Amino acid sequence: MNPFLKAALAGCAATLPMSVWMLAAQHFLLPRRERYPLPPEQITEHAAEAAGLDAVADSEPVLKAATVFNHFAYGAATGALYAPLRELPGSPILKGMGLGLGVWTGSYLGLLPATGLLSSATEHPARRNALMIAAHLIWGGCTGVLAERKGARGG
Repeated sequence: MNPFLKAALAGCAATLPMSVWMLAAQHFLLPRRERYPLPPEQITEHAAEAAGLDAVADSEPVLKAATVFNHFAYGAATGALYAPLRELPGSPILKGMGLGLGVWTGSYLGLLPATGLLSSATEHPARRNALMIAAHLIWGGCTGVLAERKGARGG
């Protein structure tokens, strides 16, 4: 299988344990005042509003479905970035966690504030940032392991 496709599929699949962590941590670890919607939902809502898609932004079930789709699609797109890392020596978990930190940094301190889809991580509560950094470490580690997993045919 093409290494970029395999890494993209790995990133998509790794979004599931990441999302489970995010929802559990939001519910059990954050104080009530910080349990407002997580970044994937905020980003989807802001993107829908910017695109004039009021049907998405104004309907909770549609917004939730769009959020899930967007989060897994972004996980796949950024997961493809793991493909060149396969050639580097080292643990897939550690290489993936490095990618996860890079994705968090590039997204939450760069891309998202630059596009106006979410304010910079520097403006978010420390506990929410810690939750999201941990989520990206989980995503990255899982992406690395899955991208380098040998299939039934050795690939």
